[in-house]
Amino acid sequence: MKIAVITGASSGMGKEFVRQIGGAYRSLDEIWAISRKVEGLEKFPGRCSRLRLLPLDLTREADMETLKGELWKNRPCIRILVNGAGVGHYGLVEELTVEEQLQMIDLNCRALTQVTLFCLPYLTKGSRILQLSSGSAFCPQPRFAVYGAGKAYVTSFSRALHRELKKRKITVTSVCPGPVDTEFFVHGNIALPAWKKPFLVKPEKVVCKALFDAEAGKELSVYGLPVKLVRLGARILG
Repeated sequence: MKIAVITGASSGMGKEFVRQIGGAYRSLDEIWAISRKVEGLEKFPGRCSRLRLLPLDLTREADMETLKGELWKNRPCIRILVNGAGVGHYGLVEELTVEEQLQMIDLNCRALTQVTLFCLPYLTKGSRILQLSSGSAFCPQPRFAVYGAGKAYVTSFSRALHRELKKRKITVTSVCPGPVDTEFFVHGNIALPAWKKPFLVKPEKVVCKALFDAEAGKELSVYGLPVKLVRLGARILG
């Protein structure tokens, strides 16, 4: 059984990955859509019969074990893994609660790593891993310190894993967009600065480029000139 596994699938970038993968990869037998809340997917426009909803909270160890058990029971061939689940809280380190900051580490870093490790035995030659990172990974982010540091971890981990899996012909792509027009800002109670609003991009374009870059075997997918300039500047100044 050939499948795609997509976390954070009920909204934002994850939901767009479900839509585009469902439309473009007809050879897949199932698309496993993982999210704490699957209500959004139950009413997904044009929902395909291949979509399997898994209501799991990846910050709960019991739910992680459920995912591990489902993989063991079905023994699928994972052709595409998208780690799209994530959370962000904006504010000074001294202002945000300990719980908010640890939540970002738990979901953005620990859960992403654990899902990747659980899925690795079921990946085969030609499989693709897409890890949702951020342009925040390229330089420190005041008022977004823990989030940016976590995304730096995601990108570093992904690029190293890309090299490690080269012999297995499996690619890992770190997806690093700038601000994307999704529910992310509402959920994180984040007020987007006025100067960033002109750079807000649609998730459809970011996901389309990410899938194209993954198929091309690239270890980074950076959408948009502003983020590319940030990356270049960070490399020069770093």
